[in-house]
Amino acid sequence: MLRGRLLAEINATVHGQDLHLERYDRPAGDPGLFGPDSVVWRVHGHPAGMLVGGFAALLLQSLHPLAMAAVDAHSDFREDPTGRLNRTARFVTTTTLGSTAAAERAIEAVRRIHPRIRGTAPDGRPYRADDPELLTWVHTAEVRCFLSGYQALAATPLTAAECDRYLAEAARVAERLGAAAVPGSRAEVAAYLARIRPELRATPPASEVLRLLRGFGRSRRERLAVRLLTNASIGLLPDWARSELAVRRPWLVRAVWDRPLARAGGRIMVWACGPSPIRAAAEARAAAGAQGTG
Repeated sequence: MLRGRLLAEINATVHGQDLHLERYDRPAGDPGLFGPDSVVWRVHGHPAGMLVGGFAALLLQSLHPLAMAAVDAHSDFREDPTGRLNRTARFVTTTTLGSTAAAERAIEAVRRIHPRIRGTAPDGRPYRADDPELLTWVHTAEVRCFLSGYQALAATPLTAAECDRYLAEAARVAERLGAAAVPGSRAEVAAYLARIRPELRATPPASEVLRLLRGFGRSRRERLAVRLLTNASIGLLPDWARSELAVRRPWLVRAVWDRPLARAGGRIMVWACGPSPIRAAAEARAAAGAQGTG
């Protein structure tokens, strides 16, 4: 009974009520954009790592004034934070595990929306969501945090070579979206962040993202879980990002309280969810062709 309630809450919060398994279970033999042997499947299949990494990505992405200006003016993240989470999770899950056609449809849908998202930031600079450099920022902040979440919470972290492989694989989606010069290794990500660092700063909407995350949830249990995950996500941010966001959470608290609690919460999530029906459908789809040719 408890397991069923937790599973329903997790699915409703992350994916919405309908998992849309038709995106994942056909056609037979289609590996999708990555396939079961990819590191992307491994990283994106860790629920706690993805949630903690996803929250960290939101915080890091918010430090780009143009990206945050676009979100502030065009997103409903204040009125419908759960819907925003659902849409983001669906895009990542579909492009990761979906059929090639489903992944391409998801990417094309985003590409159709991006040209409509444009305007002028409070500092007077124009922005547009289809700007290749802005797309590179959003992607790099995201995968950097997804990878950090996995490395922090997974029982078996990736090797250095696997980390680089993950970043190179994940770059395919960003390139299809129109991003330019996408970093494909840890060294390239570090160089990119060092180069863009002077452009990053906390604006009032960025501080609001942190406040919303800390108070997110439709029930006491959900708010407690999100607060736990948000605290852990703060530990994934670079020191300069925490300083920009004016987050003062001592290293000792992050190391001996936040991260162990997130690991424990992650184990509960895995227990509650059991085998992922989305992952099972994708694995069966990809394996069907190999079985047919054997």
